[in-house]
Amino acid sequence: MRARVTASCVWLIPALLGLACSKVPEGTPAAKRERPPHLVAVAAVERETVRYSALRTGTLRARRTVRIFNQEEGRITELPHFEGDRVRAGQLLARIDDALLRAELEKATANRRQAEQEIKRLRQLASRNLASEDELTRAATALEVARAEESLLGTRIGYTAIRAPLQGVVTERLVEPGDAVPRYTHLLTLSDPASLITDVAVSELLLPNLKKGDEAAVRIDALGDRVFAGRIQRIHPTVDPRLRTATVEIALSPVPDGARPGQLCRVALELPGLEQRLVPFAAVRRDGEGEYVYRLAEGSSVQRVRVRSGLIFGDRISVAEGLTDGDQVVVKGFLGLSDGKRVEVVSAAPDAPTATSASPGGRGDGG
Repeated sequence: MRARVTASCVWLIPALLGLACSKVPEGTPAAKRERPPHLVAVAAVERETVRYSALRTGTLRARRTVRIFNQEEGRITELPHFEGDRVRAGQLLARIDDALLRAELEKATANRRQAEQEIKRLRQLASRNLASEDELTRAATALEVARAEESLLGTRIGYTAIRAPLQGVVTERLVEPGDAVPRYTHLLTLSDPASLITDVAVSELLLPNLKKGDEAAVRIDALGDRVFAGRIQRIHPTVDPRLRTATVEIALSPVPDGARPGQLCRVALELPGLEQRLVPFAAVRRDGEGEYVYRLAEGSSVQRVRVRSGLIFGDRISVAEGLTDGDQVVVKGFLGLSDGKRVEVVSAAPDAPTATSASPGGRGDGG
């Protein structure tokens, strides 16, 4: 019985092999497998009118700050004010010993009187033809010189009393009474606390939408969460070629109590509606040559397109060049994606890992 079963199995093996070989005819090439399309998620390019709020940090400073120098040398006899003292315009800030100048002034006054008597005497003589015109001319010149010398010394004595050029607060006191100071020594610094401003750096992209007098909201960290009214007082005419930003001066009006130069503040600038062509932030990629996106093209493929980005609005960024309204751009599925590759659009991110760490390279708003 065992010999009969074994013979049957031996006969069946060649038969099965022949059946298997008969399924693939000789000379037929192996079937090629077609690779599946690359899975991506896309979003449409949209044109919208959006409002923009830029938050910038700055430091308060007094727009009117004056450094007080002396124009006459000598010993300081009076210096009544200290740091923090408020002064009125015209109030005495410092006095320099003027004893020597006053003595010189008395001498110049005597010379002037003598010159006046001399020219008076010569005129009387000339009326009787006892003095020449040349003598009268020399006497008149001597009188003019004496008067000029007297006026000069009077002016110099006036420089020994230094008065406040504006109403403000003394912020620096650099000398003391009794000090002997040469000319043009920095004695005091005076600032006007009512002229507090802050300088903020603003992107060149925003400058066309800002103008003098625009409102701004200012919050000073040292004064808590209160928001104070500010206005654009000045927009500087030059742009930093490295940072592409310009300085904008924001004036506080009125200046709140407790605000001081040097304090940190935060300025919110509200821009009017801006018409922008927007794409998701993740759509814009960057390489060594600049910025680009993958645009969905005909035939279910993608095309790599160079773009120039602009302002950032939350999770979207404006595109100034390279795209038109209604274009479809890839926002997910960048890993392994290349120009001209066949893709399949899915509504969500594909299961395959995606390269989401690349910077979009947008210039943003200068922040």
